[in-house]
Amino acid sequence: MRVVIQRVAEASVTINNQTKSEIGHGLLILLGIEEKDSREDIEWLVKKIVALRIFDDEKGVMNKSVIDTNGDIIVVSQFTLMASYKKGNRPSYIKAAKHEISIPLYEEFCKSLSLALGKEVGTGEFGADMKVKLLNDGPVTICMDTHNKE
Repeated sequence: MRVVIQRVAEASVTINNQTKSEIGHGLLILLGIEEKDSREDIEWLVKKIVALRIFDDEKGVMNKSVIDTNGDIIVVSQFTLMASYKKGNRPSYIKAAKHEISIPLYEEFCKSLSLALGKEVGTGEFGADMKVKLLNDGPVTICMDTHNKE
């Protein structure tokens, strides 16, 4: 699994001119899933994300987590994170998991993240044409890959 985590002042997901999810301060997470991903990848990511100290403390030092700051989270599925771009100029998405694998893992990731956060996370809609708006705070953007944990 690959994620792009963005600390946001606000974010929203719109589908067909209807707002599906919106948050104020918190995290916008773009999630890419590949065929070999599993429950272990979900557990590792969820643990890392909720404990990630990327919010400012009283001294302006990034020392607090999304839980510490009572922040919200939106998770958006994004198969393009699995792009292979080494050959030619048209990316290949062959590493991206098929729907029968990725949808259950996406749903499980969102459920596990909600449990760890202690409240519902916002979502997009799997496979939909989504418009994602965000006001990146910092900016702070972090990429994680469960197959490259170091």
